[in-house]
Amino acid sequence: MTVPDVGSRVVTSASWAVAGGLAAWAAARIVAADRVRRIESPLAPLLSFTPQATVAAQATALALGLARRRGPAATAALSAAALAMTMRPRAAARPQPPASGPVLRALTVNLLCGRADADTVVALVGQTGADVLFLQELTGDAVTRLKQAGIGDLLPEQVTELRGGARGSGIYARFPLREGVPLAPVHAAQPSAVLELPGGQGVEVICVHPHPPKPPSSRGVARWRQELAVLPPPGKLPRIVAGDFNATHDHAVFRRVLRLGYADAALEAGDALTPTWGPAGTVAVITIDHVLVDRRCAVLASSVHAVPGSDHRAVYAEVRLPGA
Repeated sequence: MTVPDVGSRVVTSASWAVAGGLAAWAAARIVAADRVRRIESPLAPLLSFTPQATVAAQATALALGLARRRGPAATAALSAAALAMTMRPRAAARPQPPASGPVLRALTVNLLCGRADADTVVALVGQTGADVLFLQELTGDAVTRLKQAGIGDLLPEQVTELRGGARGSGIYARFPLREGVPLAPVHAAQPSAVLELPGGQGVEVICVHPHPPKPPSSRGVARWRQELAVLPPPGKLPRIVAGDFNATHDHAVFRRVLRLGYADAALEAGDALTPTWGPAGTVAVITIDHVLVDRRCAVLASSVHAVPGSDHRAVYAEVRLPGA
């Protein structure tokens, strides 16, 4: 066997390995293989990067096609097409229900153990006109800095639960808050309340922050799945559930939450491919922060905003509530 023959076989094997890996990724996403308990631990974190895998499959198909590796190129192209089908709905705005109630503006921010710049958070509240602010990883020091930055002038009502480090959460609001639906205890605080609007209509609000699905231990992924499962379906009052879900639309467990009767504001507005998290000081790479609204609500706008000091981006949503 000549040296060129050996080199060609190596390239062919490598081409099939790459194309096969992309095909496996596409198959896992399409059939929701992360529902299988034995493989959910490696799959759950990996599937967060499905948008990147989609781009990689498209580039691989093109490169293999130019290299005349027809079989692997066709496999990569089919994988790219399958993955693109799951991406396409996230980039197109959807028709909204005929809601006739008041407009409510919501903003959610993960503060990275309280390190996010308080002045920026308060400025975002002012710029967006947010009526309710959901905060994750809220610390006592962050509460003090937010107060000094003027949060009380914009959102005087608050429900906070401080547990130290990354486990504290809070809800700040423009209008009165009263006790909300109780949730089963989880790793981080998940406060809930009923927001009482001036016209007398009530809106249930829940701040969400389940345990992240960190590998390699399967216990972290199981805990993440179980903590997302405590979220209740919408009830009589319209409900907004917002925060750091540590989950993307490529996770079966997150899509299960949506099937309870929620709509992702970013998905409804055609902005669900905008990433919201990345290692501190780098670009955002995955979309794990969401504002979910009762499907009776109409989503009017959605946007993502950088917050210095945090590894998360703030997510804003403007919705019209259903008529009373």
